[in-house]
Amino acid sequence: MPVPTPDLDAGRRARDLDLLASGHVPDLLVIGGGITGCGVALDAASRGLDVVLVESHDLAFGTSRWSSKLVHGGLRYLAHGDLGVAWESAVERSRLMTAIAQHLLRPLPHVMPLDPDPKQRTLVRAGLRAADALRAAAGTPRRVLPRPRSISASQAQHLVPALGSHGLTGATVHWDGQLVDDARLTVAVARTAAAYGARIVTRASASRVTGSGARVRTEDGAEWDLHARHVIVAAGVWTQDLDPHTPLTTSRGSHALLRPEALGHPRAALTVPVSGERGRYVFALPTLDGPVIAGITDEPVSGPSADVPVAPEADIAWILDHLSTALQRPLTADDVIGSYAGLRPLVGESGGQSTADISRRHLVERRAEGHVVVTGGKLTTYRRMAQDAVDALGVSAPCTTASLPLIGARPSPTGDAGLPRRLVERFGSEAGRVAAYADDDPRLLDPVAEGVPALGVEVVHAVRCEGALDVDDVLERRTRIGMVPSAAERARARVTQIFDGAQ
Repeated sequence: MPVPTPDLDAGRRARDLDLLASGHVPDLLVIGGGITGCGVALDAASRGLDVVLVESHDLAFGTSRWSSKLVHGGLRYLAHGDLGVAWESAVERSRLMTAIAQHLLRPLPHVMPLDPDPKQRTLVRAGLRAADALRAAAGTPRRVLPRPRSISASQAQHLVPALGSHGLTGATVHWDGQLVDDARLTVAVARTAAAYGARIVTRASASRVTGSGARVRTEDGAEWDLHARHVIVAAGVWTQDLDPHTPLTTSRGSHALLRPEALGHPRAALTVPVSGERGRYVFALPTLDGPVIAGITDEPVSGPSADVPVAPEADIAWILDHLSTALQRPLTADDVIGSYAGLRPLVGESGGQSTADISRRHLVERRAEGHVVVTGGKLTTYRRMAQDAVDALGVSAPCTTASLPLIGARPSPTGDAGLPRRLVERFGSEAGRVAAYADDDPRLLDPVAEGVPALGVEVVHAVRCEGALDVDDVLERRTRIGMVPSAAERARARVTQIFDGAQ
């Protein structure tokens, strides 16, 4: 029997589908290819279970690619008194930044202008001290996340040049984790699960879920009953489509992508409290690719969840207006180069309260039909959610994912000297392998279009190793070019050309 590898491609998918359609009965069927489902697949496969994951679209197709790209320690949850979620967030952030995926994370400073109200200043400083105490208790070294501190007005404007000077008397700086890309984290988790033998099958939807399997249908119309010894549903905001008993409230988090010059090419994130709301902020987060991510809304959504939600103009205007209160000049629609929205599955009914006030705790429950449901939570705590879900199956083997490095996380045996910085930041120790696709065609180390930082070799790697089955998988979820529509338009022809040659 061949030794499993982390590489996902169309050929591996076809072989896995043939095996499943022939009647193979795995130990575990996981439904959902977002960060939680992939985390469950990795947890179970690393414990020795025979695992199949089915996803109706592509890896990270849903909420997992629409986050703020922060792995944060729960400062907001402290403000809401949700100490359990804050502690869990701090612990999981530490594991991600020091052992699991340090190649995909960087420490990001956050500048928060001082509130003119002395009482509010005291509360903010107390919150930052408490958050730092959680950081220390969780074991995150100061070299990874430095101590929060106060800075002068001029220092704040050095970090965020667009900050307004009127009324600015100083600021605080605290540090948190920022992902290079949320979809890339999801793909890395899925590939690591594949390295432990998990079968990762995209473009395969599930229905009629029970504790012993589900009806599976592929995009070409093939359909059969897939039997399994255990079933875990990890379908995010679509959980109720498969399990109507799960109590969920859906919340929309909208983001605007801003031109970096609109904020003076910031060196740090800007965090601005939302007036009149406890523990709620708007922010502007600089990214390695250039755009500044501004957000975030927290609006209730009713009815069926859209496959690709859209950020309403009213949400974007709200974000711009609140950020502008701290800036030299107001932000306008001309500063926006893209937008996106993610739908959050929140456990419980709103009961008339704001979705911003609903806890971000997660739910793991076994249903009468025998399957286990895991939902709620947040990207930062995906690993803990997965552990709890697999533990609910009664598996005797212990969980090892708290210190299990993802693909690319271990130091490269040959180092990264001479490799493009972009590849090192996104692929870690695999950067050399990705760069080597250009050995026969050096043009693959060029950007795929003017003003688009993604390199041709990334497209090849997406096809041959990351399970990309079409050009949109590459543009939208492997390179993230599609986040800026004008960039996707410029890059599509070249990406298509490379994609066709890589198959």
